[in-house]
Amino acid sequence: MNVQSTNFRDELVPLRRELHRHAEKGWEEFWTSAFVASKLDALGFTVLLGEDVIAPEAAMGRPSLEELEKARIRALGWGASPPILEKIGLFTGVVGILKTDCPGPVTAFRFDMDAVEVGESRDPEHRPLREGFAALDEGVAHACGHDGHTAIGLVLARWISENRHLLRGTFKFLFQPAEEGVRGGKSMTEKGLLDDVDVLLGLHLGVGMPSGAVGAGCGDFLCTTKIDAVFTGVAAHAGGAPNEGRNALLAAASAVLGLHAISPHRDGASRINVGVLQGGTGRNVIPPRAELKLETRGATAEIDGYVRTRAMDILKGAAISQGVALETRLAGGAIDASSHPELVDLVAAKALGIEGIRRVERHGRISGSEDISWMMQRVHERGGRSCYFILGADTTAGHHNERFDFDEEVLGPGVALLKELTLEVAGR
Repeated sequence: MNVQSTNFRDELVPLRRELHRHAEKGWEEFWTSAFVASKLDALGFTVLLGEDVIAPEAAMGRPSLEELEKARIRALGWGASPPILEKIGLFTGVVGILKTDCPGPVTAFRFDMDAVEVGESRDPEHRPLREGFAALDEGVAHACGHDGHTAIGLVLARWISENRHLLRGTFKFLFQPAEEGVRGGKSMTEKGLLDDVDVLLGLHLGVGMPSGAVGAGCGDFLCTTKIDAVFTGVAAHAGGAPNEGRNALLAAASAVLGLHAISPHRDGASRINVGVLQGGTGRNVIPPRAELKLETRGATAEIDGYVRTRAMDILKGAAISQGVALETRLAGGAIDASSHPELVDLVAAKALGIEGIRRVERHGRISGSEDISWMMQRVHERGGRSCYFILGADTTAGHHNERFDFDEEVLGPGVALLKELTLEVAGR
């Protein structure tokens, strides 16, 4: 008999749309964190915020204090609770903990909350605009489905709270900031939040799978390192005294060409990409400053390390060639991970009994990097199990595209599947 999923829809769609309107960049999810915290508190969860959920020394790619303050002020303008914002401080992210009155495992769920730095389409036919839930900030959009993930997490939390008499042990809900750029997962892990977890579950909407399909477990995570590189030279008149200058932009441009010429690794997938090159001040000025934002990836830590080492050599060589200074900063990172085979089998078996799910593939493909990998590794190191699966969803465009939107009908089956998994791993 199929497990009904339609009974969650009326709650999920308004939640998802409210979250979609209030899209916020990584580490700036102040409104979202306050919204999630208030919901969990009303459900009887113990709510942790700020530095109780983030290890500051492990937080990568943080915005400036000025940018964070602007984001806090915006969240207040959107109606975020001032007392909750006070507890959040400078670090977004929320953890909700609920203990049942029956001993049992620690079961954790991870949901990412941040949006993408892309302006949402203002085409009148784009559904979020047409139906009144387009992003309020025109430079940021939920173009990856994290609004759907957070909505699923909140409705699952409500179901667990109301049905705790059916369950055993302790439940942890980790609403993670800054997944984009793989910046927030390690800091939550280093805070020790996963150290006692027996089972960890996470999911992603879409990722190339259609509505009605599920990829029961992912194991193709690419290790990745995100690097910011700043070249600092000397400005000079480009016509009158070019010899007095030190051209930072030329060093950066040379580095870009060298980086993209790094040889692939024979033992597995490797990637290099420069996504941003900025520099210069004027047409007739030798550029005194240039900045690169780049990433390396590899199928294993060793392969990513190979690409990263070569990349650093090239950056240093380009700086030396133009006589400029080089400063690099780690802006993000993730490792490889694999879903536990027993949980993959369980997801596959339970998915087939969910109304709205018509096809199950054992192996989901993330085909990229995801910083839940830090959490999965920590759980496995301590003898627990984890699984990250794909919940298929038809989309109007690819992830991170301004026209991205997804089929909201998949949200109900997502909650229903997690509910059934919960009953299996922590039911009485």
